[in-house]
Amino acid sequence: MSEPISGGPRVVVGAAIRDGRAILAAERAYPPELAGLWEFPGGKLEPGETEAEALRRECREELGVAIAVGERVTGDLATGGGRFLLRVYYAEIESGEPRAKEHAELRWLLPGDLDSVPWLPGNRPAVEAIREALAE
Repeated sequence: MSEPISGGPRVVVGAAIRDGRAILAAERAYPPELAGLWEFPGGKLEPGETEAEALRRECREELGVAIAVGERVTGDLATGGGRFLLRVYYAEIESGEPRAKEHAELRWLLPGDLDSVPWLPGNRPAVEAIREALAE
């Protein structure tokens, strides 16, 4: 499940970290063509890692927090011109305070604030699913 099919898209995971009704959004600092766009923290799976393990590692590295990984937000989302499959999971912080170690900025967004930042296009379907889920 974590290894791409030869020549197929690589799996990337993102954490929709919740604090009540707020979701943590992260502003890309690089590469230049993506700087200023917002995403869910996360990254690529390493060989032999499960998706949950990759999310925990990435959140430790990028934010300095330990997380508990929950259910998937949406199905697979094609990103990067089809080179990647994004899988976004709900998560909660178990310990630590999020710090922008690799991002330009972090922001907690309530459902009504989700459109206040320019999201990476591949993250948009997950943003919409989260908005609907939090509106209930």
